[in-house]
Amino acid sequence: MLTAVLFGGMLLLFAIGLPVAVSMGLAAAGALMLIPRVSFEIIVQRMFYGLDNFIILSVPLFLLLGELMESAKITDRLVGFAQVLVGRFRGGLGHVSIVTNMIMAGISGSGSADAAATGVVLVPAMVKTGYPVAYSAALVGAAATIGPIIPPSIIMVIYASIANVSVGRMFLGGIVPGVLMGVALVIVWTMLARKMQVTPQPKNSWAQRRFALVDGLWALMLPVIIIGGLRGGLFTPTEAGVVAAVYSLFVSLFVYREVRLSGLVKLLVDASRTTSTVMFLVAGALVSSYMVTLADLPAQVIELLAPLMHDPRVLMAAVMLLLLAIGIVMDLTPTILVMAPVLMPLATKAGIDPTYFGVMFVLVGTLGLIHPPVCTVLNVVCGVAKISLESATRGIWPFLVAYMLLIALFIVVPGIIILPMAWFS
Repeated sequence: MLTAVLFGGMLLLFAIGLPVAVSMGLAAAGALMLIPRVSFEIIVQRMFYGLDNFIILSVPLFLLLGELMESAKITDRLVGFAQVLVGRFRGGLGHVSIVTNMIMAGISGSGSADAAATGVVLVPAMVKTGYPVAYSAALVGAAATIGPIIPPSIIMVIYASIANVSVGRMFLGGIVPGVLMGVALVIVWTMLARKMQVTPQPKNSWAQRRFALVDGLWALMLPVIIIGGLRGGLFTPTEAGVVAAVYSLFVSLFVYREVRLSGLVKLLVDASRTTSTVMFLVAGALVSSYMVTLADLPAQVIELLAPLMHDPRVLMAAVMLLLLAIGIVMDLTPTILVMAPVLMPLATKAGIDPTYFGVMFVLVGTLGLIHPPVCTVLNVVCGVAKISLESATRGIWPFLVAYMLLIALFIVVPGIIILPMAWFS
């Protein structure tokens, strides 16, 4: 009964349009009424103690990093660098989009932010060059989903705080899958480009290459600093957020000089507003997670899937299909907040590496960002490119299929994700 009220209440409140955080909090309060002699004060306590977390502290820092990146016009510099790097190959502007998003993933950690930043620049350029608008927008959307995978990733920080796993290991576990996602997109786009028969971009001169490299070097150094610092033990993932924010502030003010001291107040206010929204969302999830524990839902799920637990790969395939179905109708963040406390005990019971499971959870969840009807990232691309969702949906399927094949590979060969964690430990 407790489970039915909790999840039924959430779905009903989602359906009538209430914010996710409010929906989870109200559903948890309704379920709490079924438990005798339990005070509503527990809701406030769970929200406070859950947010009083060293890991969560990195979220506002990475969000500030994203605001600085947008204000400093780092996207334009990364596009220029990617253009001279891969623009001359067949399907050049498409490859530029992929490479740009892979680099930006190591800076912003947000798929929606990457989609907005690159879509407004690259989709019109690709259409002008002769690429169909449906495939152009779809490619930018698919490439932007690499943002939550390659570190630093805001989504992985949220997952780690909810599931109580190492943020550092999740960051390191996302590197190889993120790179392979980019490789898969390059292969698919090359095949599509041959079919489209679009003329490659002209080769850049050495002077143009040198200028693009020098212009983008400061931005390109940020992922190196973050990964190098984590690998060398110089700082924790939370401290990496401090280093990244301070570095980007220095570059924005004194190197690129796109940000003025007079504009810092507005920039900080914007970052604070975004942070408050994310924190409220996490706080609501912490209350619902507590109710999931009281309802003993993880034990019920373990009992339901017990016949599959003899083979971790079969169990992983079943759980990933479940998450794929949920992700199609629910955005990535609420999927993590609601389902991570339910499914993590199942993975632990089956002997599946918790961090590997977390990376796979996030990876499968990203498919929902470009799969209708929710498809948050694809909607962002359609908005900045001024095209309909139906048009972009027609072009997204080749990229979705490529991602699904990658997920199947990671299930069959989990070492692709697990081994790099050991190399960097």
